[in-house]
Amino acid sequence: MSESLRTAAARYPAEFPGGRALFRLDPDIAHLNHGSFGAVPLPVQEIQAELCAQAHADPDSFFIGVPERLAQARGQIAVRLGADPDGLAFIANATEGANLALDAIPLADGDEILVTDHGYGTVVAAAARRAPVTTVALDPLLPDEDAVRETVLAGLTPRTRVAVLDHISSPTARVIASPRLLADLADRGITTVVDGAHAPGMIADPLAGGADFWFGNLHKWGYAPPGSALLAVAPEQRGRIRPLVPSWEDEHGFPRSVENRATTDYTGWLAAPAGLDLLDRLGAAEVRAHNSALAAYGADLLAEIPGLTPLPYTDGLAMRTLRLPPGVAETHAAARVLREELAARLRIRVLIWPWPGGGGIRICAQVYNRAEEYERLAAAFGEYVSRA
Repeated sequence: MSESLRTAAARYPAEFPGGRALFRLDPDIAHLNHGSFGAVPLPVQEIQAELCAQAHADPDSFFIGVPERLAQARGQIAVRLGADPDGLAFIANATEGANLALDAIPLADGDEILVTDHGYGTVVAAAARRAPVTTVALDPLLPDEDAVRETVLAGLTPRTRVAVLDHISSPTARVIASPRLLADLADRGITTVVDGAHAPGMIADPLAGGADFWFGNLHKWGYAPPGSALLAVAPEQRGRIRPLVPSWEDEHGFPRSVENRATTDYTGWLAAPAGLDLLDRLGAAEVRAHNSALAAYGADLLAEIPGLTPLPYTDGLAMRTLRLPPGVAETHAAARVLREELAARLRIRVLIWPWPGGGGIRICAQVYNRAEEYERLAAAFGEYVSRA
């Protein structure tokens, strides 16, 4: 180990107390990809199981009472996120949020939607289905949020009416929709739609900036069950929201009209507040500091591999990314092959993302992770890069 890594190792925080015991993850796999699917802690699993038992024991009572119970759960989450509960709705995932938001925005012939090449694929597809898109290319090596902001603003055209931007980009872990950028876009009359998939739980103020529409997942960094997400809508936009499927709650308007799904499984949404409660009990600031430091340690290890280039990052995030050498993982197919080979042969889960001129690797850190898991990845990854 190099002297720089010895220094980094000395700064590495001790294993988070009780972190691994909170999850029922396969101990033979290094789960370094929390940002893709999350993982549900056992206390939240138990609460969801109790909710399922209630639904099975008395379906009439359970489903008739769902709207009021969802409103209560929504209110609990709104307090945690600093949101208005009347402008917040449970949804299944970020892609649903994108479609609900974009369908609510009035557009005329010739209007355009701005996206970036860091955007999540299905969210960008939702924008393209709604109107012609202008894609702003953001060099992954842009040094900071100001450089990102200036590049996005330079990509506006006279026809831009909407900007769909990641708060924290999924593949590259970059902050794009900063409060300053959102304010600049609002000053120009641009409607802002923010993909906050990675914000709840990972950062303290996920709705900062006041976007017209914001959506984020609770199942990633908020410890909620899968299929738990939120849509936040500014007051002047709420009357335009229409559910993707009509329901018996439509007469109540947003948010109840969006949340009602007949006899779908609501237990994940009802258990979602327990995830944020657990984060508070663990100490949200301590969890964030631990995860950020652990992700930084893993990135330092990978940066020692010839050909890997660390990307600029924002302090406090629990994800880090590095570019791979030219010719490695430049396409979706090649990235998938490398990702699955690491999973099959090394029993390590990471995200390999495609990019012209060399793809990238994203690692995440959560309280169940340990330093040796990143060391195991770094010890073997160089060989895979060389062969790829």
